[in-house]
Amino acid sequence: MNLEKILAISGKPGLYVLRVQTRSGFVAESLADGKKITVNLKSNVSLLSEISIYTYEGEKPLTEIMNNIAKKENNGLAISHKEDNATLLAYFREVLTDFDEDRVYPSDVKKILNWYNILHGKGLVVDAPAVEEAVEAVTEEVVAEKPKKEKKVKE
Repeated sequence: MNLEKILAISGKPGLYVLRVQTRSGFVAESLADGKKITVNLKSNVSLLSEISIYTYEGEKPLTEIMNNIAKKENNGLAISHKEDNATLLAYFREVLTDFDEDRVYPSDVKKILNWYNILHGKGLVVDAPAVEEAVEAVTEEVVAEKPKKEKKVKE
């Protein structure tokens, strides 16, 4: 699973795809509704590919965790992030047996499962080479659904 252009923006729900970099920040597109937003450089933005989870032996990249969830679920949906904390931690223990329980909180597990299910809903839980094609297909689908506004000509 390739998470190179997938973003989590603090204060904004859901996940975003990095589209264009500008002088003052960048343009991101929501995976939920396809709306584009501009994000300035002062915003707290995390690339999912840069996120790691604490284990007793070090840190594991989020990509590896997502792949473990995909293997466990046969590329299907994971459990809901709205389950109780005990259920979430038990599930996460099956996915990553040696995660550091003192440093990884239930809220972290909720985010990871929510992100996984969002990515799955958009067809991005696939083999790494197919991710770029899937992201482009989602983008084209969202763009095709939006009707273009006609320009009015003054006479």
